[in-house]
Amino acid sequence: VQLQACGGGLVQAGGSLRLSCAASGRTFSRDAMGWFRQAPGKEREFVAAVNWSGTNTYYTDSVKGRFTISRDNAKNTVYLQMNSLKPEDTAVYYCAAGRYGRILDEYDYWGQGTLVTVSS
Repeated sequence: VQLQACGGGLVQAGGSLRLSCAASGRTFSRDAMGWFRQAPGKEREFVAAVNWSGTNTYYTDSVKGRFTISRDNAKNTVYLQMNSLKPEDTAVYYCAAGRYGRILDEYDYWGQGTLVTVSS
């Protein structure tokens, strides 16, 4: 079972990136999917989550209106569209599969992370 995140990179403030997370080894169509991030020297924090069907989403306050989480169950893939990026969004972003929520322990499977760097 593997979650493979990609799409990170270096972008200027105000720019956009789209992260993808492809699952393999089993289907995650009945799992909630989430994105978390960890900045240098900080704990991993919740960013966004989407329920199994894609009909419900949940965001941390700091990304509301800028980030959009979505999923394509036919492709076993979850996305995070990030617009109006800020330097404080700089972090390693991780995708995860599990129960719908914002707590790390609610997720059973984790990807390896993809680095997003936003320059000012």
